[in-house]
Amino acid sequence: MKTLTKEMQAAITPAIALDLLKEGNNRFISNLKVNRNLLEQANETSDGQHPFAVILSCIDSRTSVELIFDQGLGDVFSIRIAGNIINEDILGSMEFGCKVAGAKIIVVLGHSKCGAIKGACDHVEMGNLTALLSKIQPAVYDEKTEVAQRNADNAEFVEKVASLNVKRTVKAIVERSPILKTMLDAGEIGIIGGIHDISSGEVSFYEDTMNIR
Repeated sequence: MKTLTKEMQAAITPAIALDLLKEGNNRFISNLKVNRNLLEQANETSDGQHPFAVILSCIDSRTSVELIFDQGLGDVFSIRIAGNIINEDILGSMEFGCKVAGAKIIVVLGHSKCGAIKGACDHVEMGNLTALLSKIQPAVYDEKTEVAQRNADNAEFVEKVASLNVKRTVKAIVERSPILKTMLDAGEIGIIGGIHDISSGEVSFYEDTMNIR
């Protein structure tokens, strides 16, 4: 697999970028990962990087986007934070990745059995984690279908909240970043949300979050 150059990045559209991620995930779940010379890629990217995607995911040790999308050095910007939430710093990082560095797609990636989501479902308060989990709470309240056992012991409730949290984050990115919204409206970048099943490794994308031309 070739290291991305500026010319290769420029030829990638948002739709192609999504296809590259889907193809990489298919390779991962089939255990057919591309053979890469990572040391060579480190050398080739030492003077500059040209990633095609910005991926916001959880810090969960089982959700490494370079692995589950089978990407190499210099291919993706990986932003990781518990519960895949956003703040000004993360939005700024996304704006850098897309507007300055040329990435073509933003992916918000949640995952199954997420500890941060469980913490929000249980209304955990603990040091600085309290403020982080408060950003997930709106998704907890938005979930209306589970009327009994609305806590982390209800696995179905947790997964529904995780899905809503991803979708709320996608919406918030567009609402809170005029720079990214302008790029989206112009078709320069795309955005989509998805969920990673930590048992199978499969990533499912949410079509109702997709803004890709």
